[in-house]
Amino acid sequence: MKQPRAWQRMLSGRRLDLLDPTPVDIEVEDIAHGLAFVARWNGQTQGDFAYSVAEHSLLVEDLFARMNPKAPAKWRLAALLHDAPEYVIGDMISPVKAAIGPGYGELDSRLTAAIHLRFGLPATLPTSVKKQIKAADRVSAWAEAVQIAGFDVAEANRFFGRQKPELIDGLTIALRPPVAVRADFTERHAALLEMMQ
Repeated sequence: MKQPRAWQRMLSGRRLDLLDPTPVDIEVEDIAHGLAFVARWNGQTQGDFAYSVAEHSLLVEDLFARMNPKAPAKWRLAALLHDAPEYVIGDMISPVKAAIGPGYGELDSRLTAAIHLRFGLPATLPTSVKKQIKAADRVSAWAEAVQIAGFDVAEANRFFGRQKPELIDGLTIALRPPVAVRADFTERHAALLEMMQ
């Protein structure tokens, strides 16, 4: 019986093996392109463009820096890349991940490790850094829920926690064309790599 194909050809020409991803098959342009075209909230957001995972990632990195102003550039890069595996596996809402089971988490972990190693990060982040990124992710999810996903504040507080006013004041979710978001993601990635030198 023929084995099903478990690799994907990227626009860069790379062939990414999903069962055994390696850092040499990871390119930031592929990540930026994929994430710019993956919609968060299953596309159930207001506006003329989908709210992409790339846009969300830029916001999480910004929030992470606000919440951890002394964090080194490498952890800011980790925040930018926190959902990077979704350039291949898509953005699945939590109930779908739960239905799939542990296989989803294992695939995500393998891809994350390869991505991290490709860009000079440890394969597995320290627990404290993961928690800080998750905190920024929750603030982002709260803002997205209230501004573009149809939640009222009470409902967002119930699911994502009540947010500190200083973190959400002036925080505006922008819906932009994928090509603009892709360019900004790639540019931010390059800037953070430069800061790590």
